[in-house]
Amino acid sequence: MGMELTVNGFPSYAYTGGKLLKPALDAALPAVVFIHGAEIDHSCWALQSRWFANHGFAVLAVDLPGHGRSAGTPLSSIQDIAAWIIALLDAAGIARAALVGHSMGSLAALEAAASFPERISRIALLGNATPMPVSKSLLDAARDDPTRAEAMINAWSHSAHGHIGGNTAPGMWMYGANRRLMARAGRSVLFNDLSACNNYVQGLENAVRVRCPAMLLCGYRDQMTALKSARNLAKMLPDARLQILDGAGHSMMTEQPDTVLDALRAFLVEAPVA
Repeated sequence: MGMELTVNGFPSYAYTGGKLLKPALDAALPAVVFIHGAEIDHSCWALQSRWFANHGFAVLAVDLPGHGRSAGTPLSSIQDIAAWIIALLDAAGIARAALVGHSMGSLAALEAAASFPERISRIALLGNATPMPVSKSLLDAARDDPTRAEAMINAWSHSAHGHIGGNTAPGMWMYGANRRLMARAGRSVLFNDLSACNNYVQGLENAVRVRCPAMLLCGYRDQMTALKSARNLAKMLPDARLQILDGAGHSMMTEQPDTVLDALRAFLVEAPVA
């Protein structure tokens, strides 16, 4: 189940994860917003968003503008994505929310917590590197040959185990599924998103302004975002915990969905998030 909200004048889709016959969203419940990474959409949070929606939380697993089912042009900066998240909360009637972001989404969650502290209760940053530089070869491929860039990203995003199988859903190939998910996006989306990540250089400076609790969840086999960067960010955040998933790559939500959910439950359920 999902809902459509008008955000900054455009229809925007968010998966609510709710059961049928229940309201799509109860803004009185503690709220959690899930923010996807580059060139993908809300579906990367399938397990985690459904669990929280069915255990007492108001869930919005968003499609950012120009992604998935949301209209509009993809936002060109992390600052713009963070401001859009706040506009989404306004449209949904939510005063405060916890943010769970992956990769590009984790940068947006960090920026939102730093710039709008009164609106954000907690942040969970998955697959984060701050800063998040993108190699020239990948940026060039994303601009000139997105299919090749997608192949590069998928090769680097999955651990060796993830390349050969092991999906918790029998018959599903996580590497191939992610390729198809990325291929659904418009041709310029990947270059836009990677450029936004590459250009966001204020992250460590902004981290000291974050006042809410933070969790950094990292894959030990992540080749897209360096573990060293996450360790550095954890030191800059006033209240942070760092958890490393042994054997997981950057695509940790597909490689280790239950472990990711367990970490989010421990972080978000142990105390009120709104």
